[in-house]
Amino acid sequence: MLIRISLVIAIVLGLAATGLNFVKVKEKVTTYKAGWDTEKAEHQKFESQYNQTKSDLDKTNAVLKTTQETLKATEEQRDKAVADLETQTKRAEKLTEDLTKTRKERDDAQADLASYKASGLSSQQAAAAAKDLKRLNDTVTAMGTENKVLLQRVKRVENKLAVYETHDYVVPLPPGLKGKVLVADPKWNFVVLNVGEDQGVLQYGEFLVNRNGRLVAKVRVSTVQKDRSVANVIPGWQLGEVMEGDVVIPAHPAS
Repeated sequence: MLIRISLVIAIVLGLAATGLNFVKVKEKVTTYKAGWDTEKAEHQKFESQYNQTKSDLDKTNAVLKTTQETLKATEEQRDKAVADLETQTKRAEKLTEDLTKTRKERDDAQADLASYKASGLSSQQAAAAAKDLKRLNDTVTAMGTENKVLLQRVKRVENKLAVYETHDYVVPLPPGLKGKVLVADPKWNFVVLNVGEDQGVLQYGEFLVNRNGRLVAKVRVSTVQKDRSVANVIPGWQLGEVMEGDVVIPAHPAS
């Protein structure tokens, strides 16, 4: 009987020890699992931050590449504008010199014709002098027209060059310039004006649009033709709907 009791006690004590060990192991497992969960969450957080940083870096690199390409294209356009300006300026100077020389020849021919008439020379001589005078007048007119075109080109190139070199450059327009809106497209926010290069309009020039003395919008020229120009409504400057017939005047008239 005593042996039996001892055996039972030993079994109970063994079970108690086993239970105690199980509790300790369970605590360790719980602690390990909590640590694992924390480490896993930190790893996921780090991985998310890494992916976000990599994505931001890729975007930054893409923007940098685009900016570099844009800068290169702008520099090429600027260099081309400088070369065009030099070419057009030299041509305009040469044409001006030739025009001055031709005008002198015309004036001399007029004086000769007057001398012929006063001296009573033959009609053939007077006719020849008149013919020479007409030819010179036609040449002066043609050269004057070409000179005007060249000066327009020089001014256009100078304007582009100024825009490339100065970020906040304001394009001046003739102070007395006044035009009207021929076409207005509210969907795409652009207008067609009845003034163009012949009236002194330059690309990127700005106009104030008004109706009955009230400011409606401000537009910037995008395309210039001989007697027409296309302009876009500047964001933040549309105070009303632009309509056909609205009057436009320079926002920055030349001094």
